[in-house]
Amino acid sequence: MFLNLLYSSYEGQSQFLSNLTTSEAFLMVIIVGVAGMIVQWRLRSVVSKYSEVPMPTGLSGAEIAEKMLRYNGINDVSVTHTGGYLTDHYDPRNKTVNLSEGVYYGRSITAAAIACHECGHAIQHAHGYAPLKMRSALVPLVNISARMATWLVILGLIMTASSGSQTMCWIGVGLMCVSALFSIITLPVEYNASDRALKWLESSGLLFGEELEGAKISLRWAARTYLVAALSAIASILYYVALINGRRRD
Repeated sequence: MFLNLLYSSYEGQSQFLSNLTTSEAFLMVIIVGVAGMIVQWRLRSVVSKYSEVPMPTGLSGAEIAEKMLRYNGINDVSVTHTGGYLTDHYDPRNKTVNLSEGVYYGRSITAAAIACHECGHAIQHAHGYAPLKMRSALVPLVNISARMATWLVILGLIMTASSGSQTMCWIGVGLMCVSALFSIITLPVEYNASDRALKWLESSGLLFGEELEGAKISLRWAARTYLVAALSAIASILYYVALINGRRRD
C-alpha cells in the first residue's frame, strides 16, 4: 500500500510537470520575485525602526556577541566587523563572527538581534548541528552550479533545436536542483540560529517585553528572505523544466 501511494505521488508530480506551461511557470517566477521585493522592503523598514530603539543595557552588538559566545563556552571564535549593510555572517572556515559596522558598534535592538543570530551559527558549528554541516558540504557544488547551470540549460536548448538531444538541459536543471537544495537546507539553519539568539537574549535578561518582541520581529523578517530565496530557486527550476518540455512537445 505504501509503495502504491509513493507511485501515485510520483505519477501525479510527473503529470504536473509535464502539463506545466512556460507561461504558468514564468508567472510563478514573477510572483515570487515580487514577494521577495516586498520582504526585502519590509526587512529594511523593520531594521531601520528598531535601530532607533536603544538597548536597555547600552551594550554594543560586538559586546553582546562576545557575551553570548563566552556564555556558551565558545572561546575560539572571534568577533570582527565587515563593511556594507546587513552583510553580517559567521565564517566557519576561520571561526569569525563578522558584523557590519552598524551592528558591531550599534547599541540598538536590531544590533543585538543580528549579533546574537550570527553567534547562533557559531554555536551550531561548535555543536555539530547537522543542517549546517550539510549546507557547508554543499558549498563547493553550489559555487559550480551558480556559475554553470543556466548556461548549460541555454546551451542544451540550442542543442535540442539542432540535434534533438536534451541531455545538456537536464544536466543544467540538475545543477539548479543543487542550489535549490542548498536554499532549502538553509531554512532550518537560519530559523534555528534565530531561535537560539532569542532564547539567550531572554534568559540572559538583556531583553524583555516590547524590546524582546522587536528583536523577534526583526529576525522573523530576516528569516523570510531565506524562505523567498528557496521558493525562487524552486520556481526557476519549474520554469526551465516547462521550457524544456515545451521544446520537446514542439
